[in-house]
Amino acid sequence: MADDLDVETVAEIFVRINAKGVPLSSADFVMSKIATYGNEGRNLRKLIDYFCHLTVSGHAFDDIKENDEEFAKSEHIRKIQWLSNQTDELFQPDYTDVIRIAGLVGFSRGKAGAIVSELSGLDPQTRKIDENLIPAAYSRFAEALDLLVSKTHLERFVMMIKSAGYIDASMIGSKNALNFAYALYLRLRLDDQLNEGERARIVKRWFVMTLLTGRAVGSFESTWETDLRRIKDHGAEQYLRTLEASVLSDSFWDVTLVQELESPSKRSPAFQTYLAARVAKGGRGFLSKSINIAQMIEGHGDMHHIIPKNHLIRHGFPKQGDYNQIANFALTETAINIAIKDLPPKEYMLMVLEQIESGNLRLGEICDREDLQRNLAENAIPELIFNTTAENYKEFLAGRRFLMATMIKEYYDSL
Repeated sequence: MADDLDVETVAEIFVRINAKGVPLSSADFVMSKIATYGNEGRNLRKLIDYFCHLTVSGHAFDDIKENDEEFAKSEHIRKIQWLSNQTDELFQPDYTDVIRIAGLVGFSRGKAGAIVSELSGLDPQTRKIDENLIPAAYSRFAEALDLLVSKTHLERFVMMIKSAGYIDASMIGSKNALNFAYALYLRLRLDDQLNEGERARIVKRWFVMTLLTGRAVGSFESTWETDLRRIKDHGAEQYLRTLEASVLSDSFWDVTLVQELESPSKRSPAFQTYLAARVAKGGRGFLSKSINIAQMIEGHGDMHHIIPKNHLIRHGFPKQGDYNQIANFALTETAINIAIKDLPPKEYMLMVLEQIESGNLRLGEICDREDLQRNLAENAIPELIFNTTAENYKEFLAGRRFLMATMIKEYYDSL
């Protein structure tokens, strides 16, 4: 390649060169660049690689220490030693994630090519390479990595996300949303005007807003860079309020979100946010007396069709996209799911009402009318359920979508 090629062109060539073999990512390009900076560069690259490996397999720490003498002698090994006893699986970044986060923290840049430009000494004013800028750039990148791999920082961040109800990695459909939230948290730690509680509130709301509005898809790196510039100019809290007014208007909650809930995908961000809201509120499973949603998610409880699939298939809803609507899903205990069988709600809810009168348990353990009403409210179930069959299935779905959207808004406002 010609010596005068710009960094962006080289990055594009690097990504495309093995398109018919093993594809190389833009993160591979950054890792290669980091490794060219002598011993320090090689150890920074290893710090990234080993950090990612240990978040998944902490037991490998002793092998790394024994087999990589150069890294074991560096100051970096002590920074990740804590991962040898770490077992949390919520946030397990790969090196693409780490590079993005470090780029945002160190340079306010989200694109790999831009990070390489910084590490290459590209002067933003002259757009020419100035080798005198390289040591400072690597120093900033190393400082960002130190913040990123810190036990205190990562554990507090994970605790924030879990306190927002996202207790399992399966609930987070966008790793990029998690990446930006962590980068934002690390940058806000440098703001002495915010206490930890204020930082947590901003980070949690930003994370949930990102998931609900899709801000981490498409040209998300450019969005991130714009966000960081405006945070610098206006402050994180003020800019967050501006964003919320723009993207989370009344029409979003009343119309857009309700439409997002009209989907058969359980991976839908709207549905996962609904589940997070249920966890955060400590809600119970559908028709459960004591088992809560958090216990069911952690124990992989049943995702039950409120109006059973076979009942719908037999009565005019044969398509998977019809009976698998997320507004027709509720987490419940296996025993309750089995007891319902293929009965429509009109019939199995009558069983629940009868057991309240008789005390003879047939479906779950709820035996109090007020407790039943609380359980239905916790699960965003409309009163129509007592008369629901396939005939008014669509009406039931519409009513439940509205209640689910209302619950999500109340949850967001409480963050």
